Amino acid sequence: MTLVAGVDSSTQSCKVVVRDADTGALVREGRATHPDGTEVHPDAWWAALRQAIDAAGGLADVAAAAVAGQQHGMVCLDDAGEVVRPALLWNDTRSAGAAAELIDEFGGGPAGRRAWADAVGLVPVASFTITKLRWLARHEPAAAARTTAVCLPHDWLTWRLAGSGDLDTLRTDRSDASGTGYWSAATGQYRLDLLEHAFGRQPVVPRVLGPTDPAGALPTGVPLGPGAGDNAAAALGVGARPGDVIVSIGTSGTVFSVAESPAADPSGTVAGFADTTGRFLPLVATLNAARVLDAAATMLGVDHDRLAELAISAPAGADGLVLVPYLEGERTPDRPTASGSLHGLTLATSTPAHLARAAVEGMLCALADGLDALVAQGATVNRVILVGGGARSGAVRRIAPEIFGCPVLVPPPGEYVADGAARQAAWLAAGTADAPDWTPAETEEYAADPVPAIRDRYAEARDHVLNRVAAG
Repeated sequence: MTLVAGVDSSTQSCKVVVRDADTGALVREGRATHPDGTEVHPDAWWAALRQAIDAAGGLADVAAAAVAGQQHGMVCLDDAGEVVRPALLWNDTRSAGAAAELIDEFGGGPAGRRAWADAVGLVPVASFTITKLRWLARHEPAAAARTTAVCLPHDWLTWRLAGSGDLDTLRTDRSDASGTGYWSAATGQYRLDLLEHAFGRQPVVPRVLGPTDPAGALPTGVPLGPGAGDNAAAALGVGARPGDVIVSIGTSGTVFSVAESPAADPSGTVAGFADTTGRFLPLVATLNAARVLDAAATMLGVDHDRLAELAISAPAGADGLVLVPYLEGERTPDRPTASGSLHGLTLATSTPAHLARAAVEGMLCALADGLDALVAQGATVNRVILVGGGARSGAVRRIAPEIFGCPVLVPPPGEYVADGAARQAAWLAAGTADAPDWTPAETEEYAADPVPAIRDRYAEARDHVLNRVAAG
């Protein structure tokens, strides 16, 4: 049996899976937690990775390994390879002002956003690395001056595992590079002019590898794959193919598709990322996903199983009761000061079942708005693959096809980011990207007739909220 290892170094924790390279069968796994916060010293990731590897029984018997990780985080290194300052994570918003500056410096408004979308397939927001580098140059000039190289979390961990210490051996992959703001998925090239514009000079950046290129090797000689950003690894882990859209319902929500051509959305709604296979991964992110279900369960004083039972017992459309779920502001649409609101409340709809149904439908409708944005950028939607903690809800699984208007597949709960990294490692071990398909055999399919009235009523309520926010 040939074994391979995959790592998911996420915001919250590090997971390691060891799988059979031929069948994908899980052999063993381990995990360790990461500290909270929006800035974390990378040494904490390294300690967690070593702990998770030990918990998974080590890597002595694997034929290859690969690391996937949270996207966008800024890891700055000095000329000796030492970390300059704690890494700023994707969810650190202090660079929001820097994002606005960068858009303004390229014409501002629609023209500025179009310039960025055409250049790198995305419009700067606080999540992206390029805005964090601008923030560093403006607010911590001494740290910026010490920065010789900049990389991303999975790049740094792969580099540490290889043990070289030479900045010229830093490596990354297409998916993570495409989320920096200074690499174009469409051209496959860095835009070092944009990096210099944002940061004031050109630090060393990792070389971008192809899907099966080695990024180095463990001291034992075990080859390391190029790795991936978390969403791209998840797409690989669930076996997504062109025409598939993955909807991930976690703390935040993501909607992304495997596409044959790159996206360039000047509104900034769709980020034009790359995937792990040589294709593309246009992506929409929302702030409000599984926590909407948490909030509804708390308001009703029930657990999630009971919330699902209540939601299923109410009619489709909840008799006109609509929840616009902007409980933490919203990123898609970009309304950070918005709040959630309930519409259509009457004596007849003032029941736990109606509220439960409205919460599930509202969350799914917000994600469906992201699906619409992907379609507007040319995405094909044959089926939706539903993953994340929110996919465990029976109500979410039953109601999703009514709202998305297509079949919904739900694979069994799993560590699909780590699985995607392991599958990439299997490609490396085999020397080809045609390794066996690991698509979970236990995947369930849900189908239902679309109910357009749900989304029509939601759109009315959503637009009312957006108009109110715009009016101040």
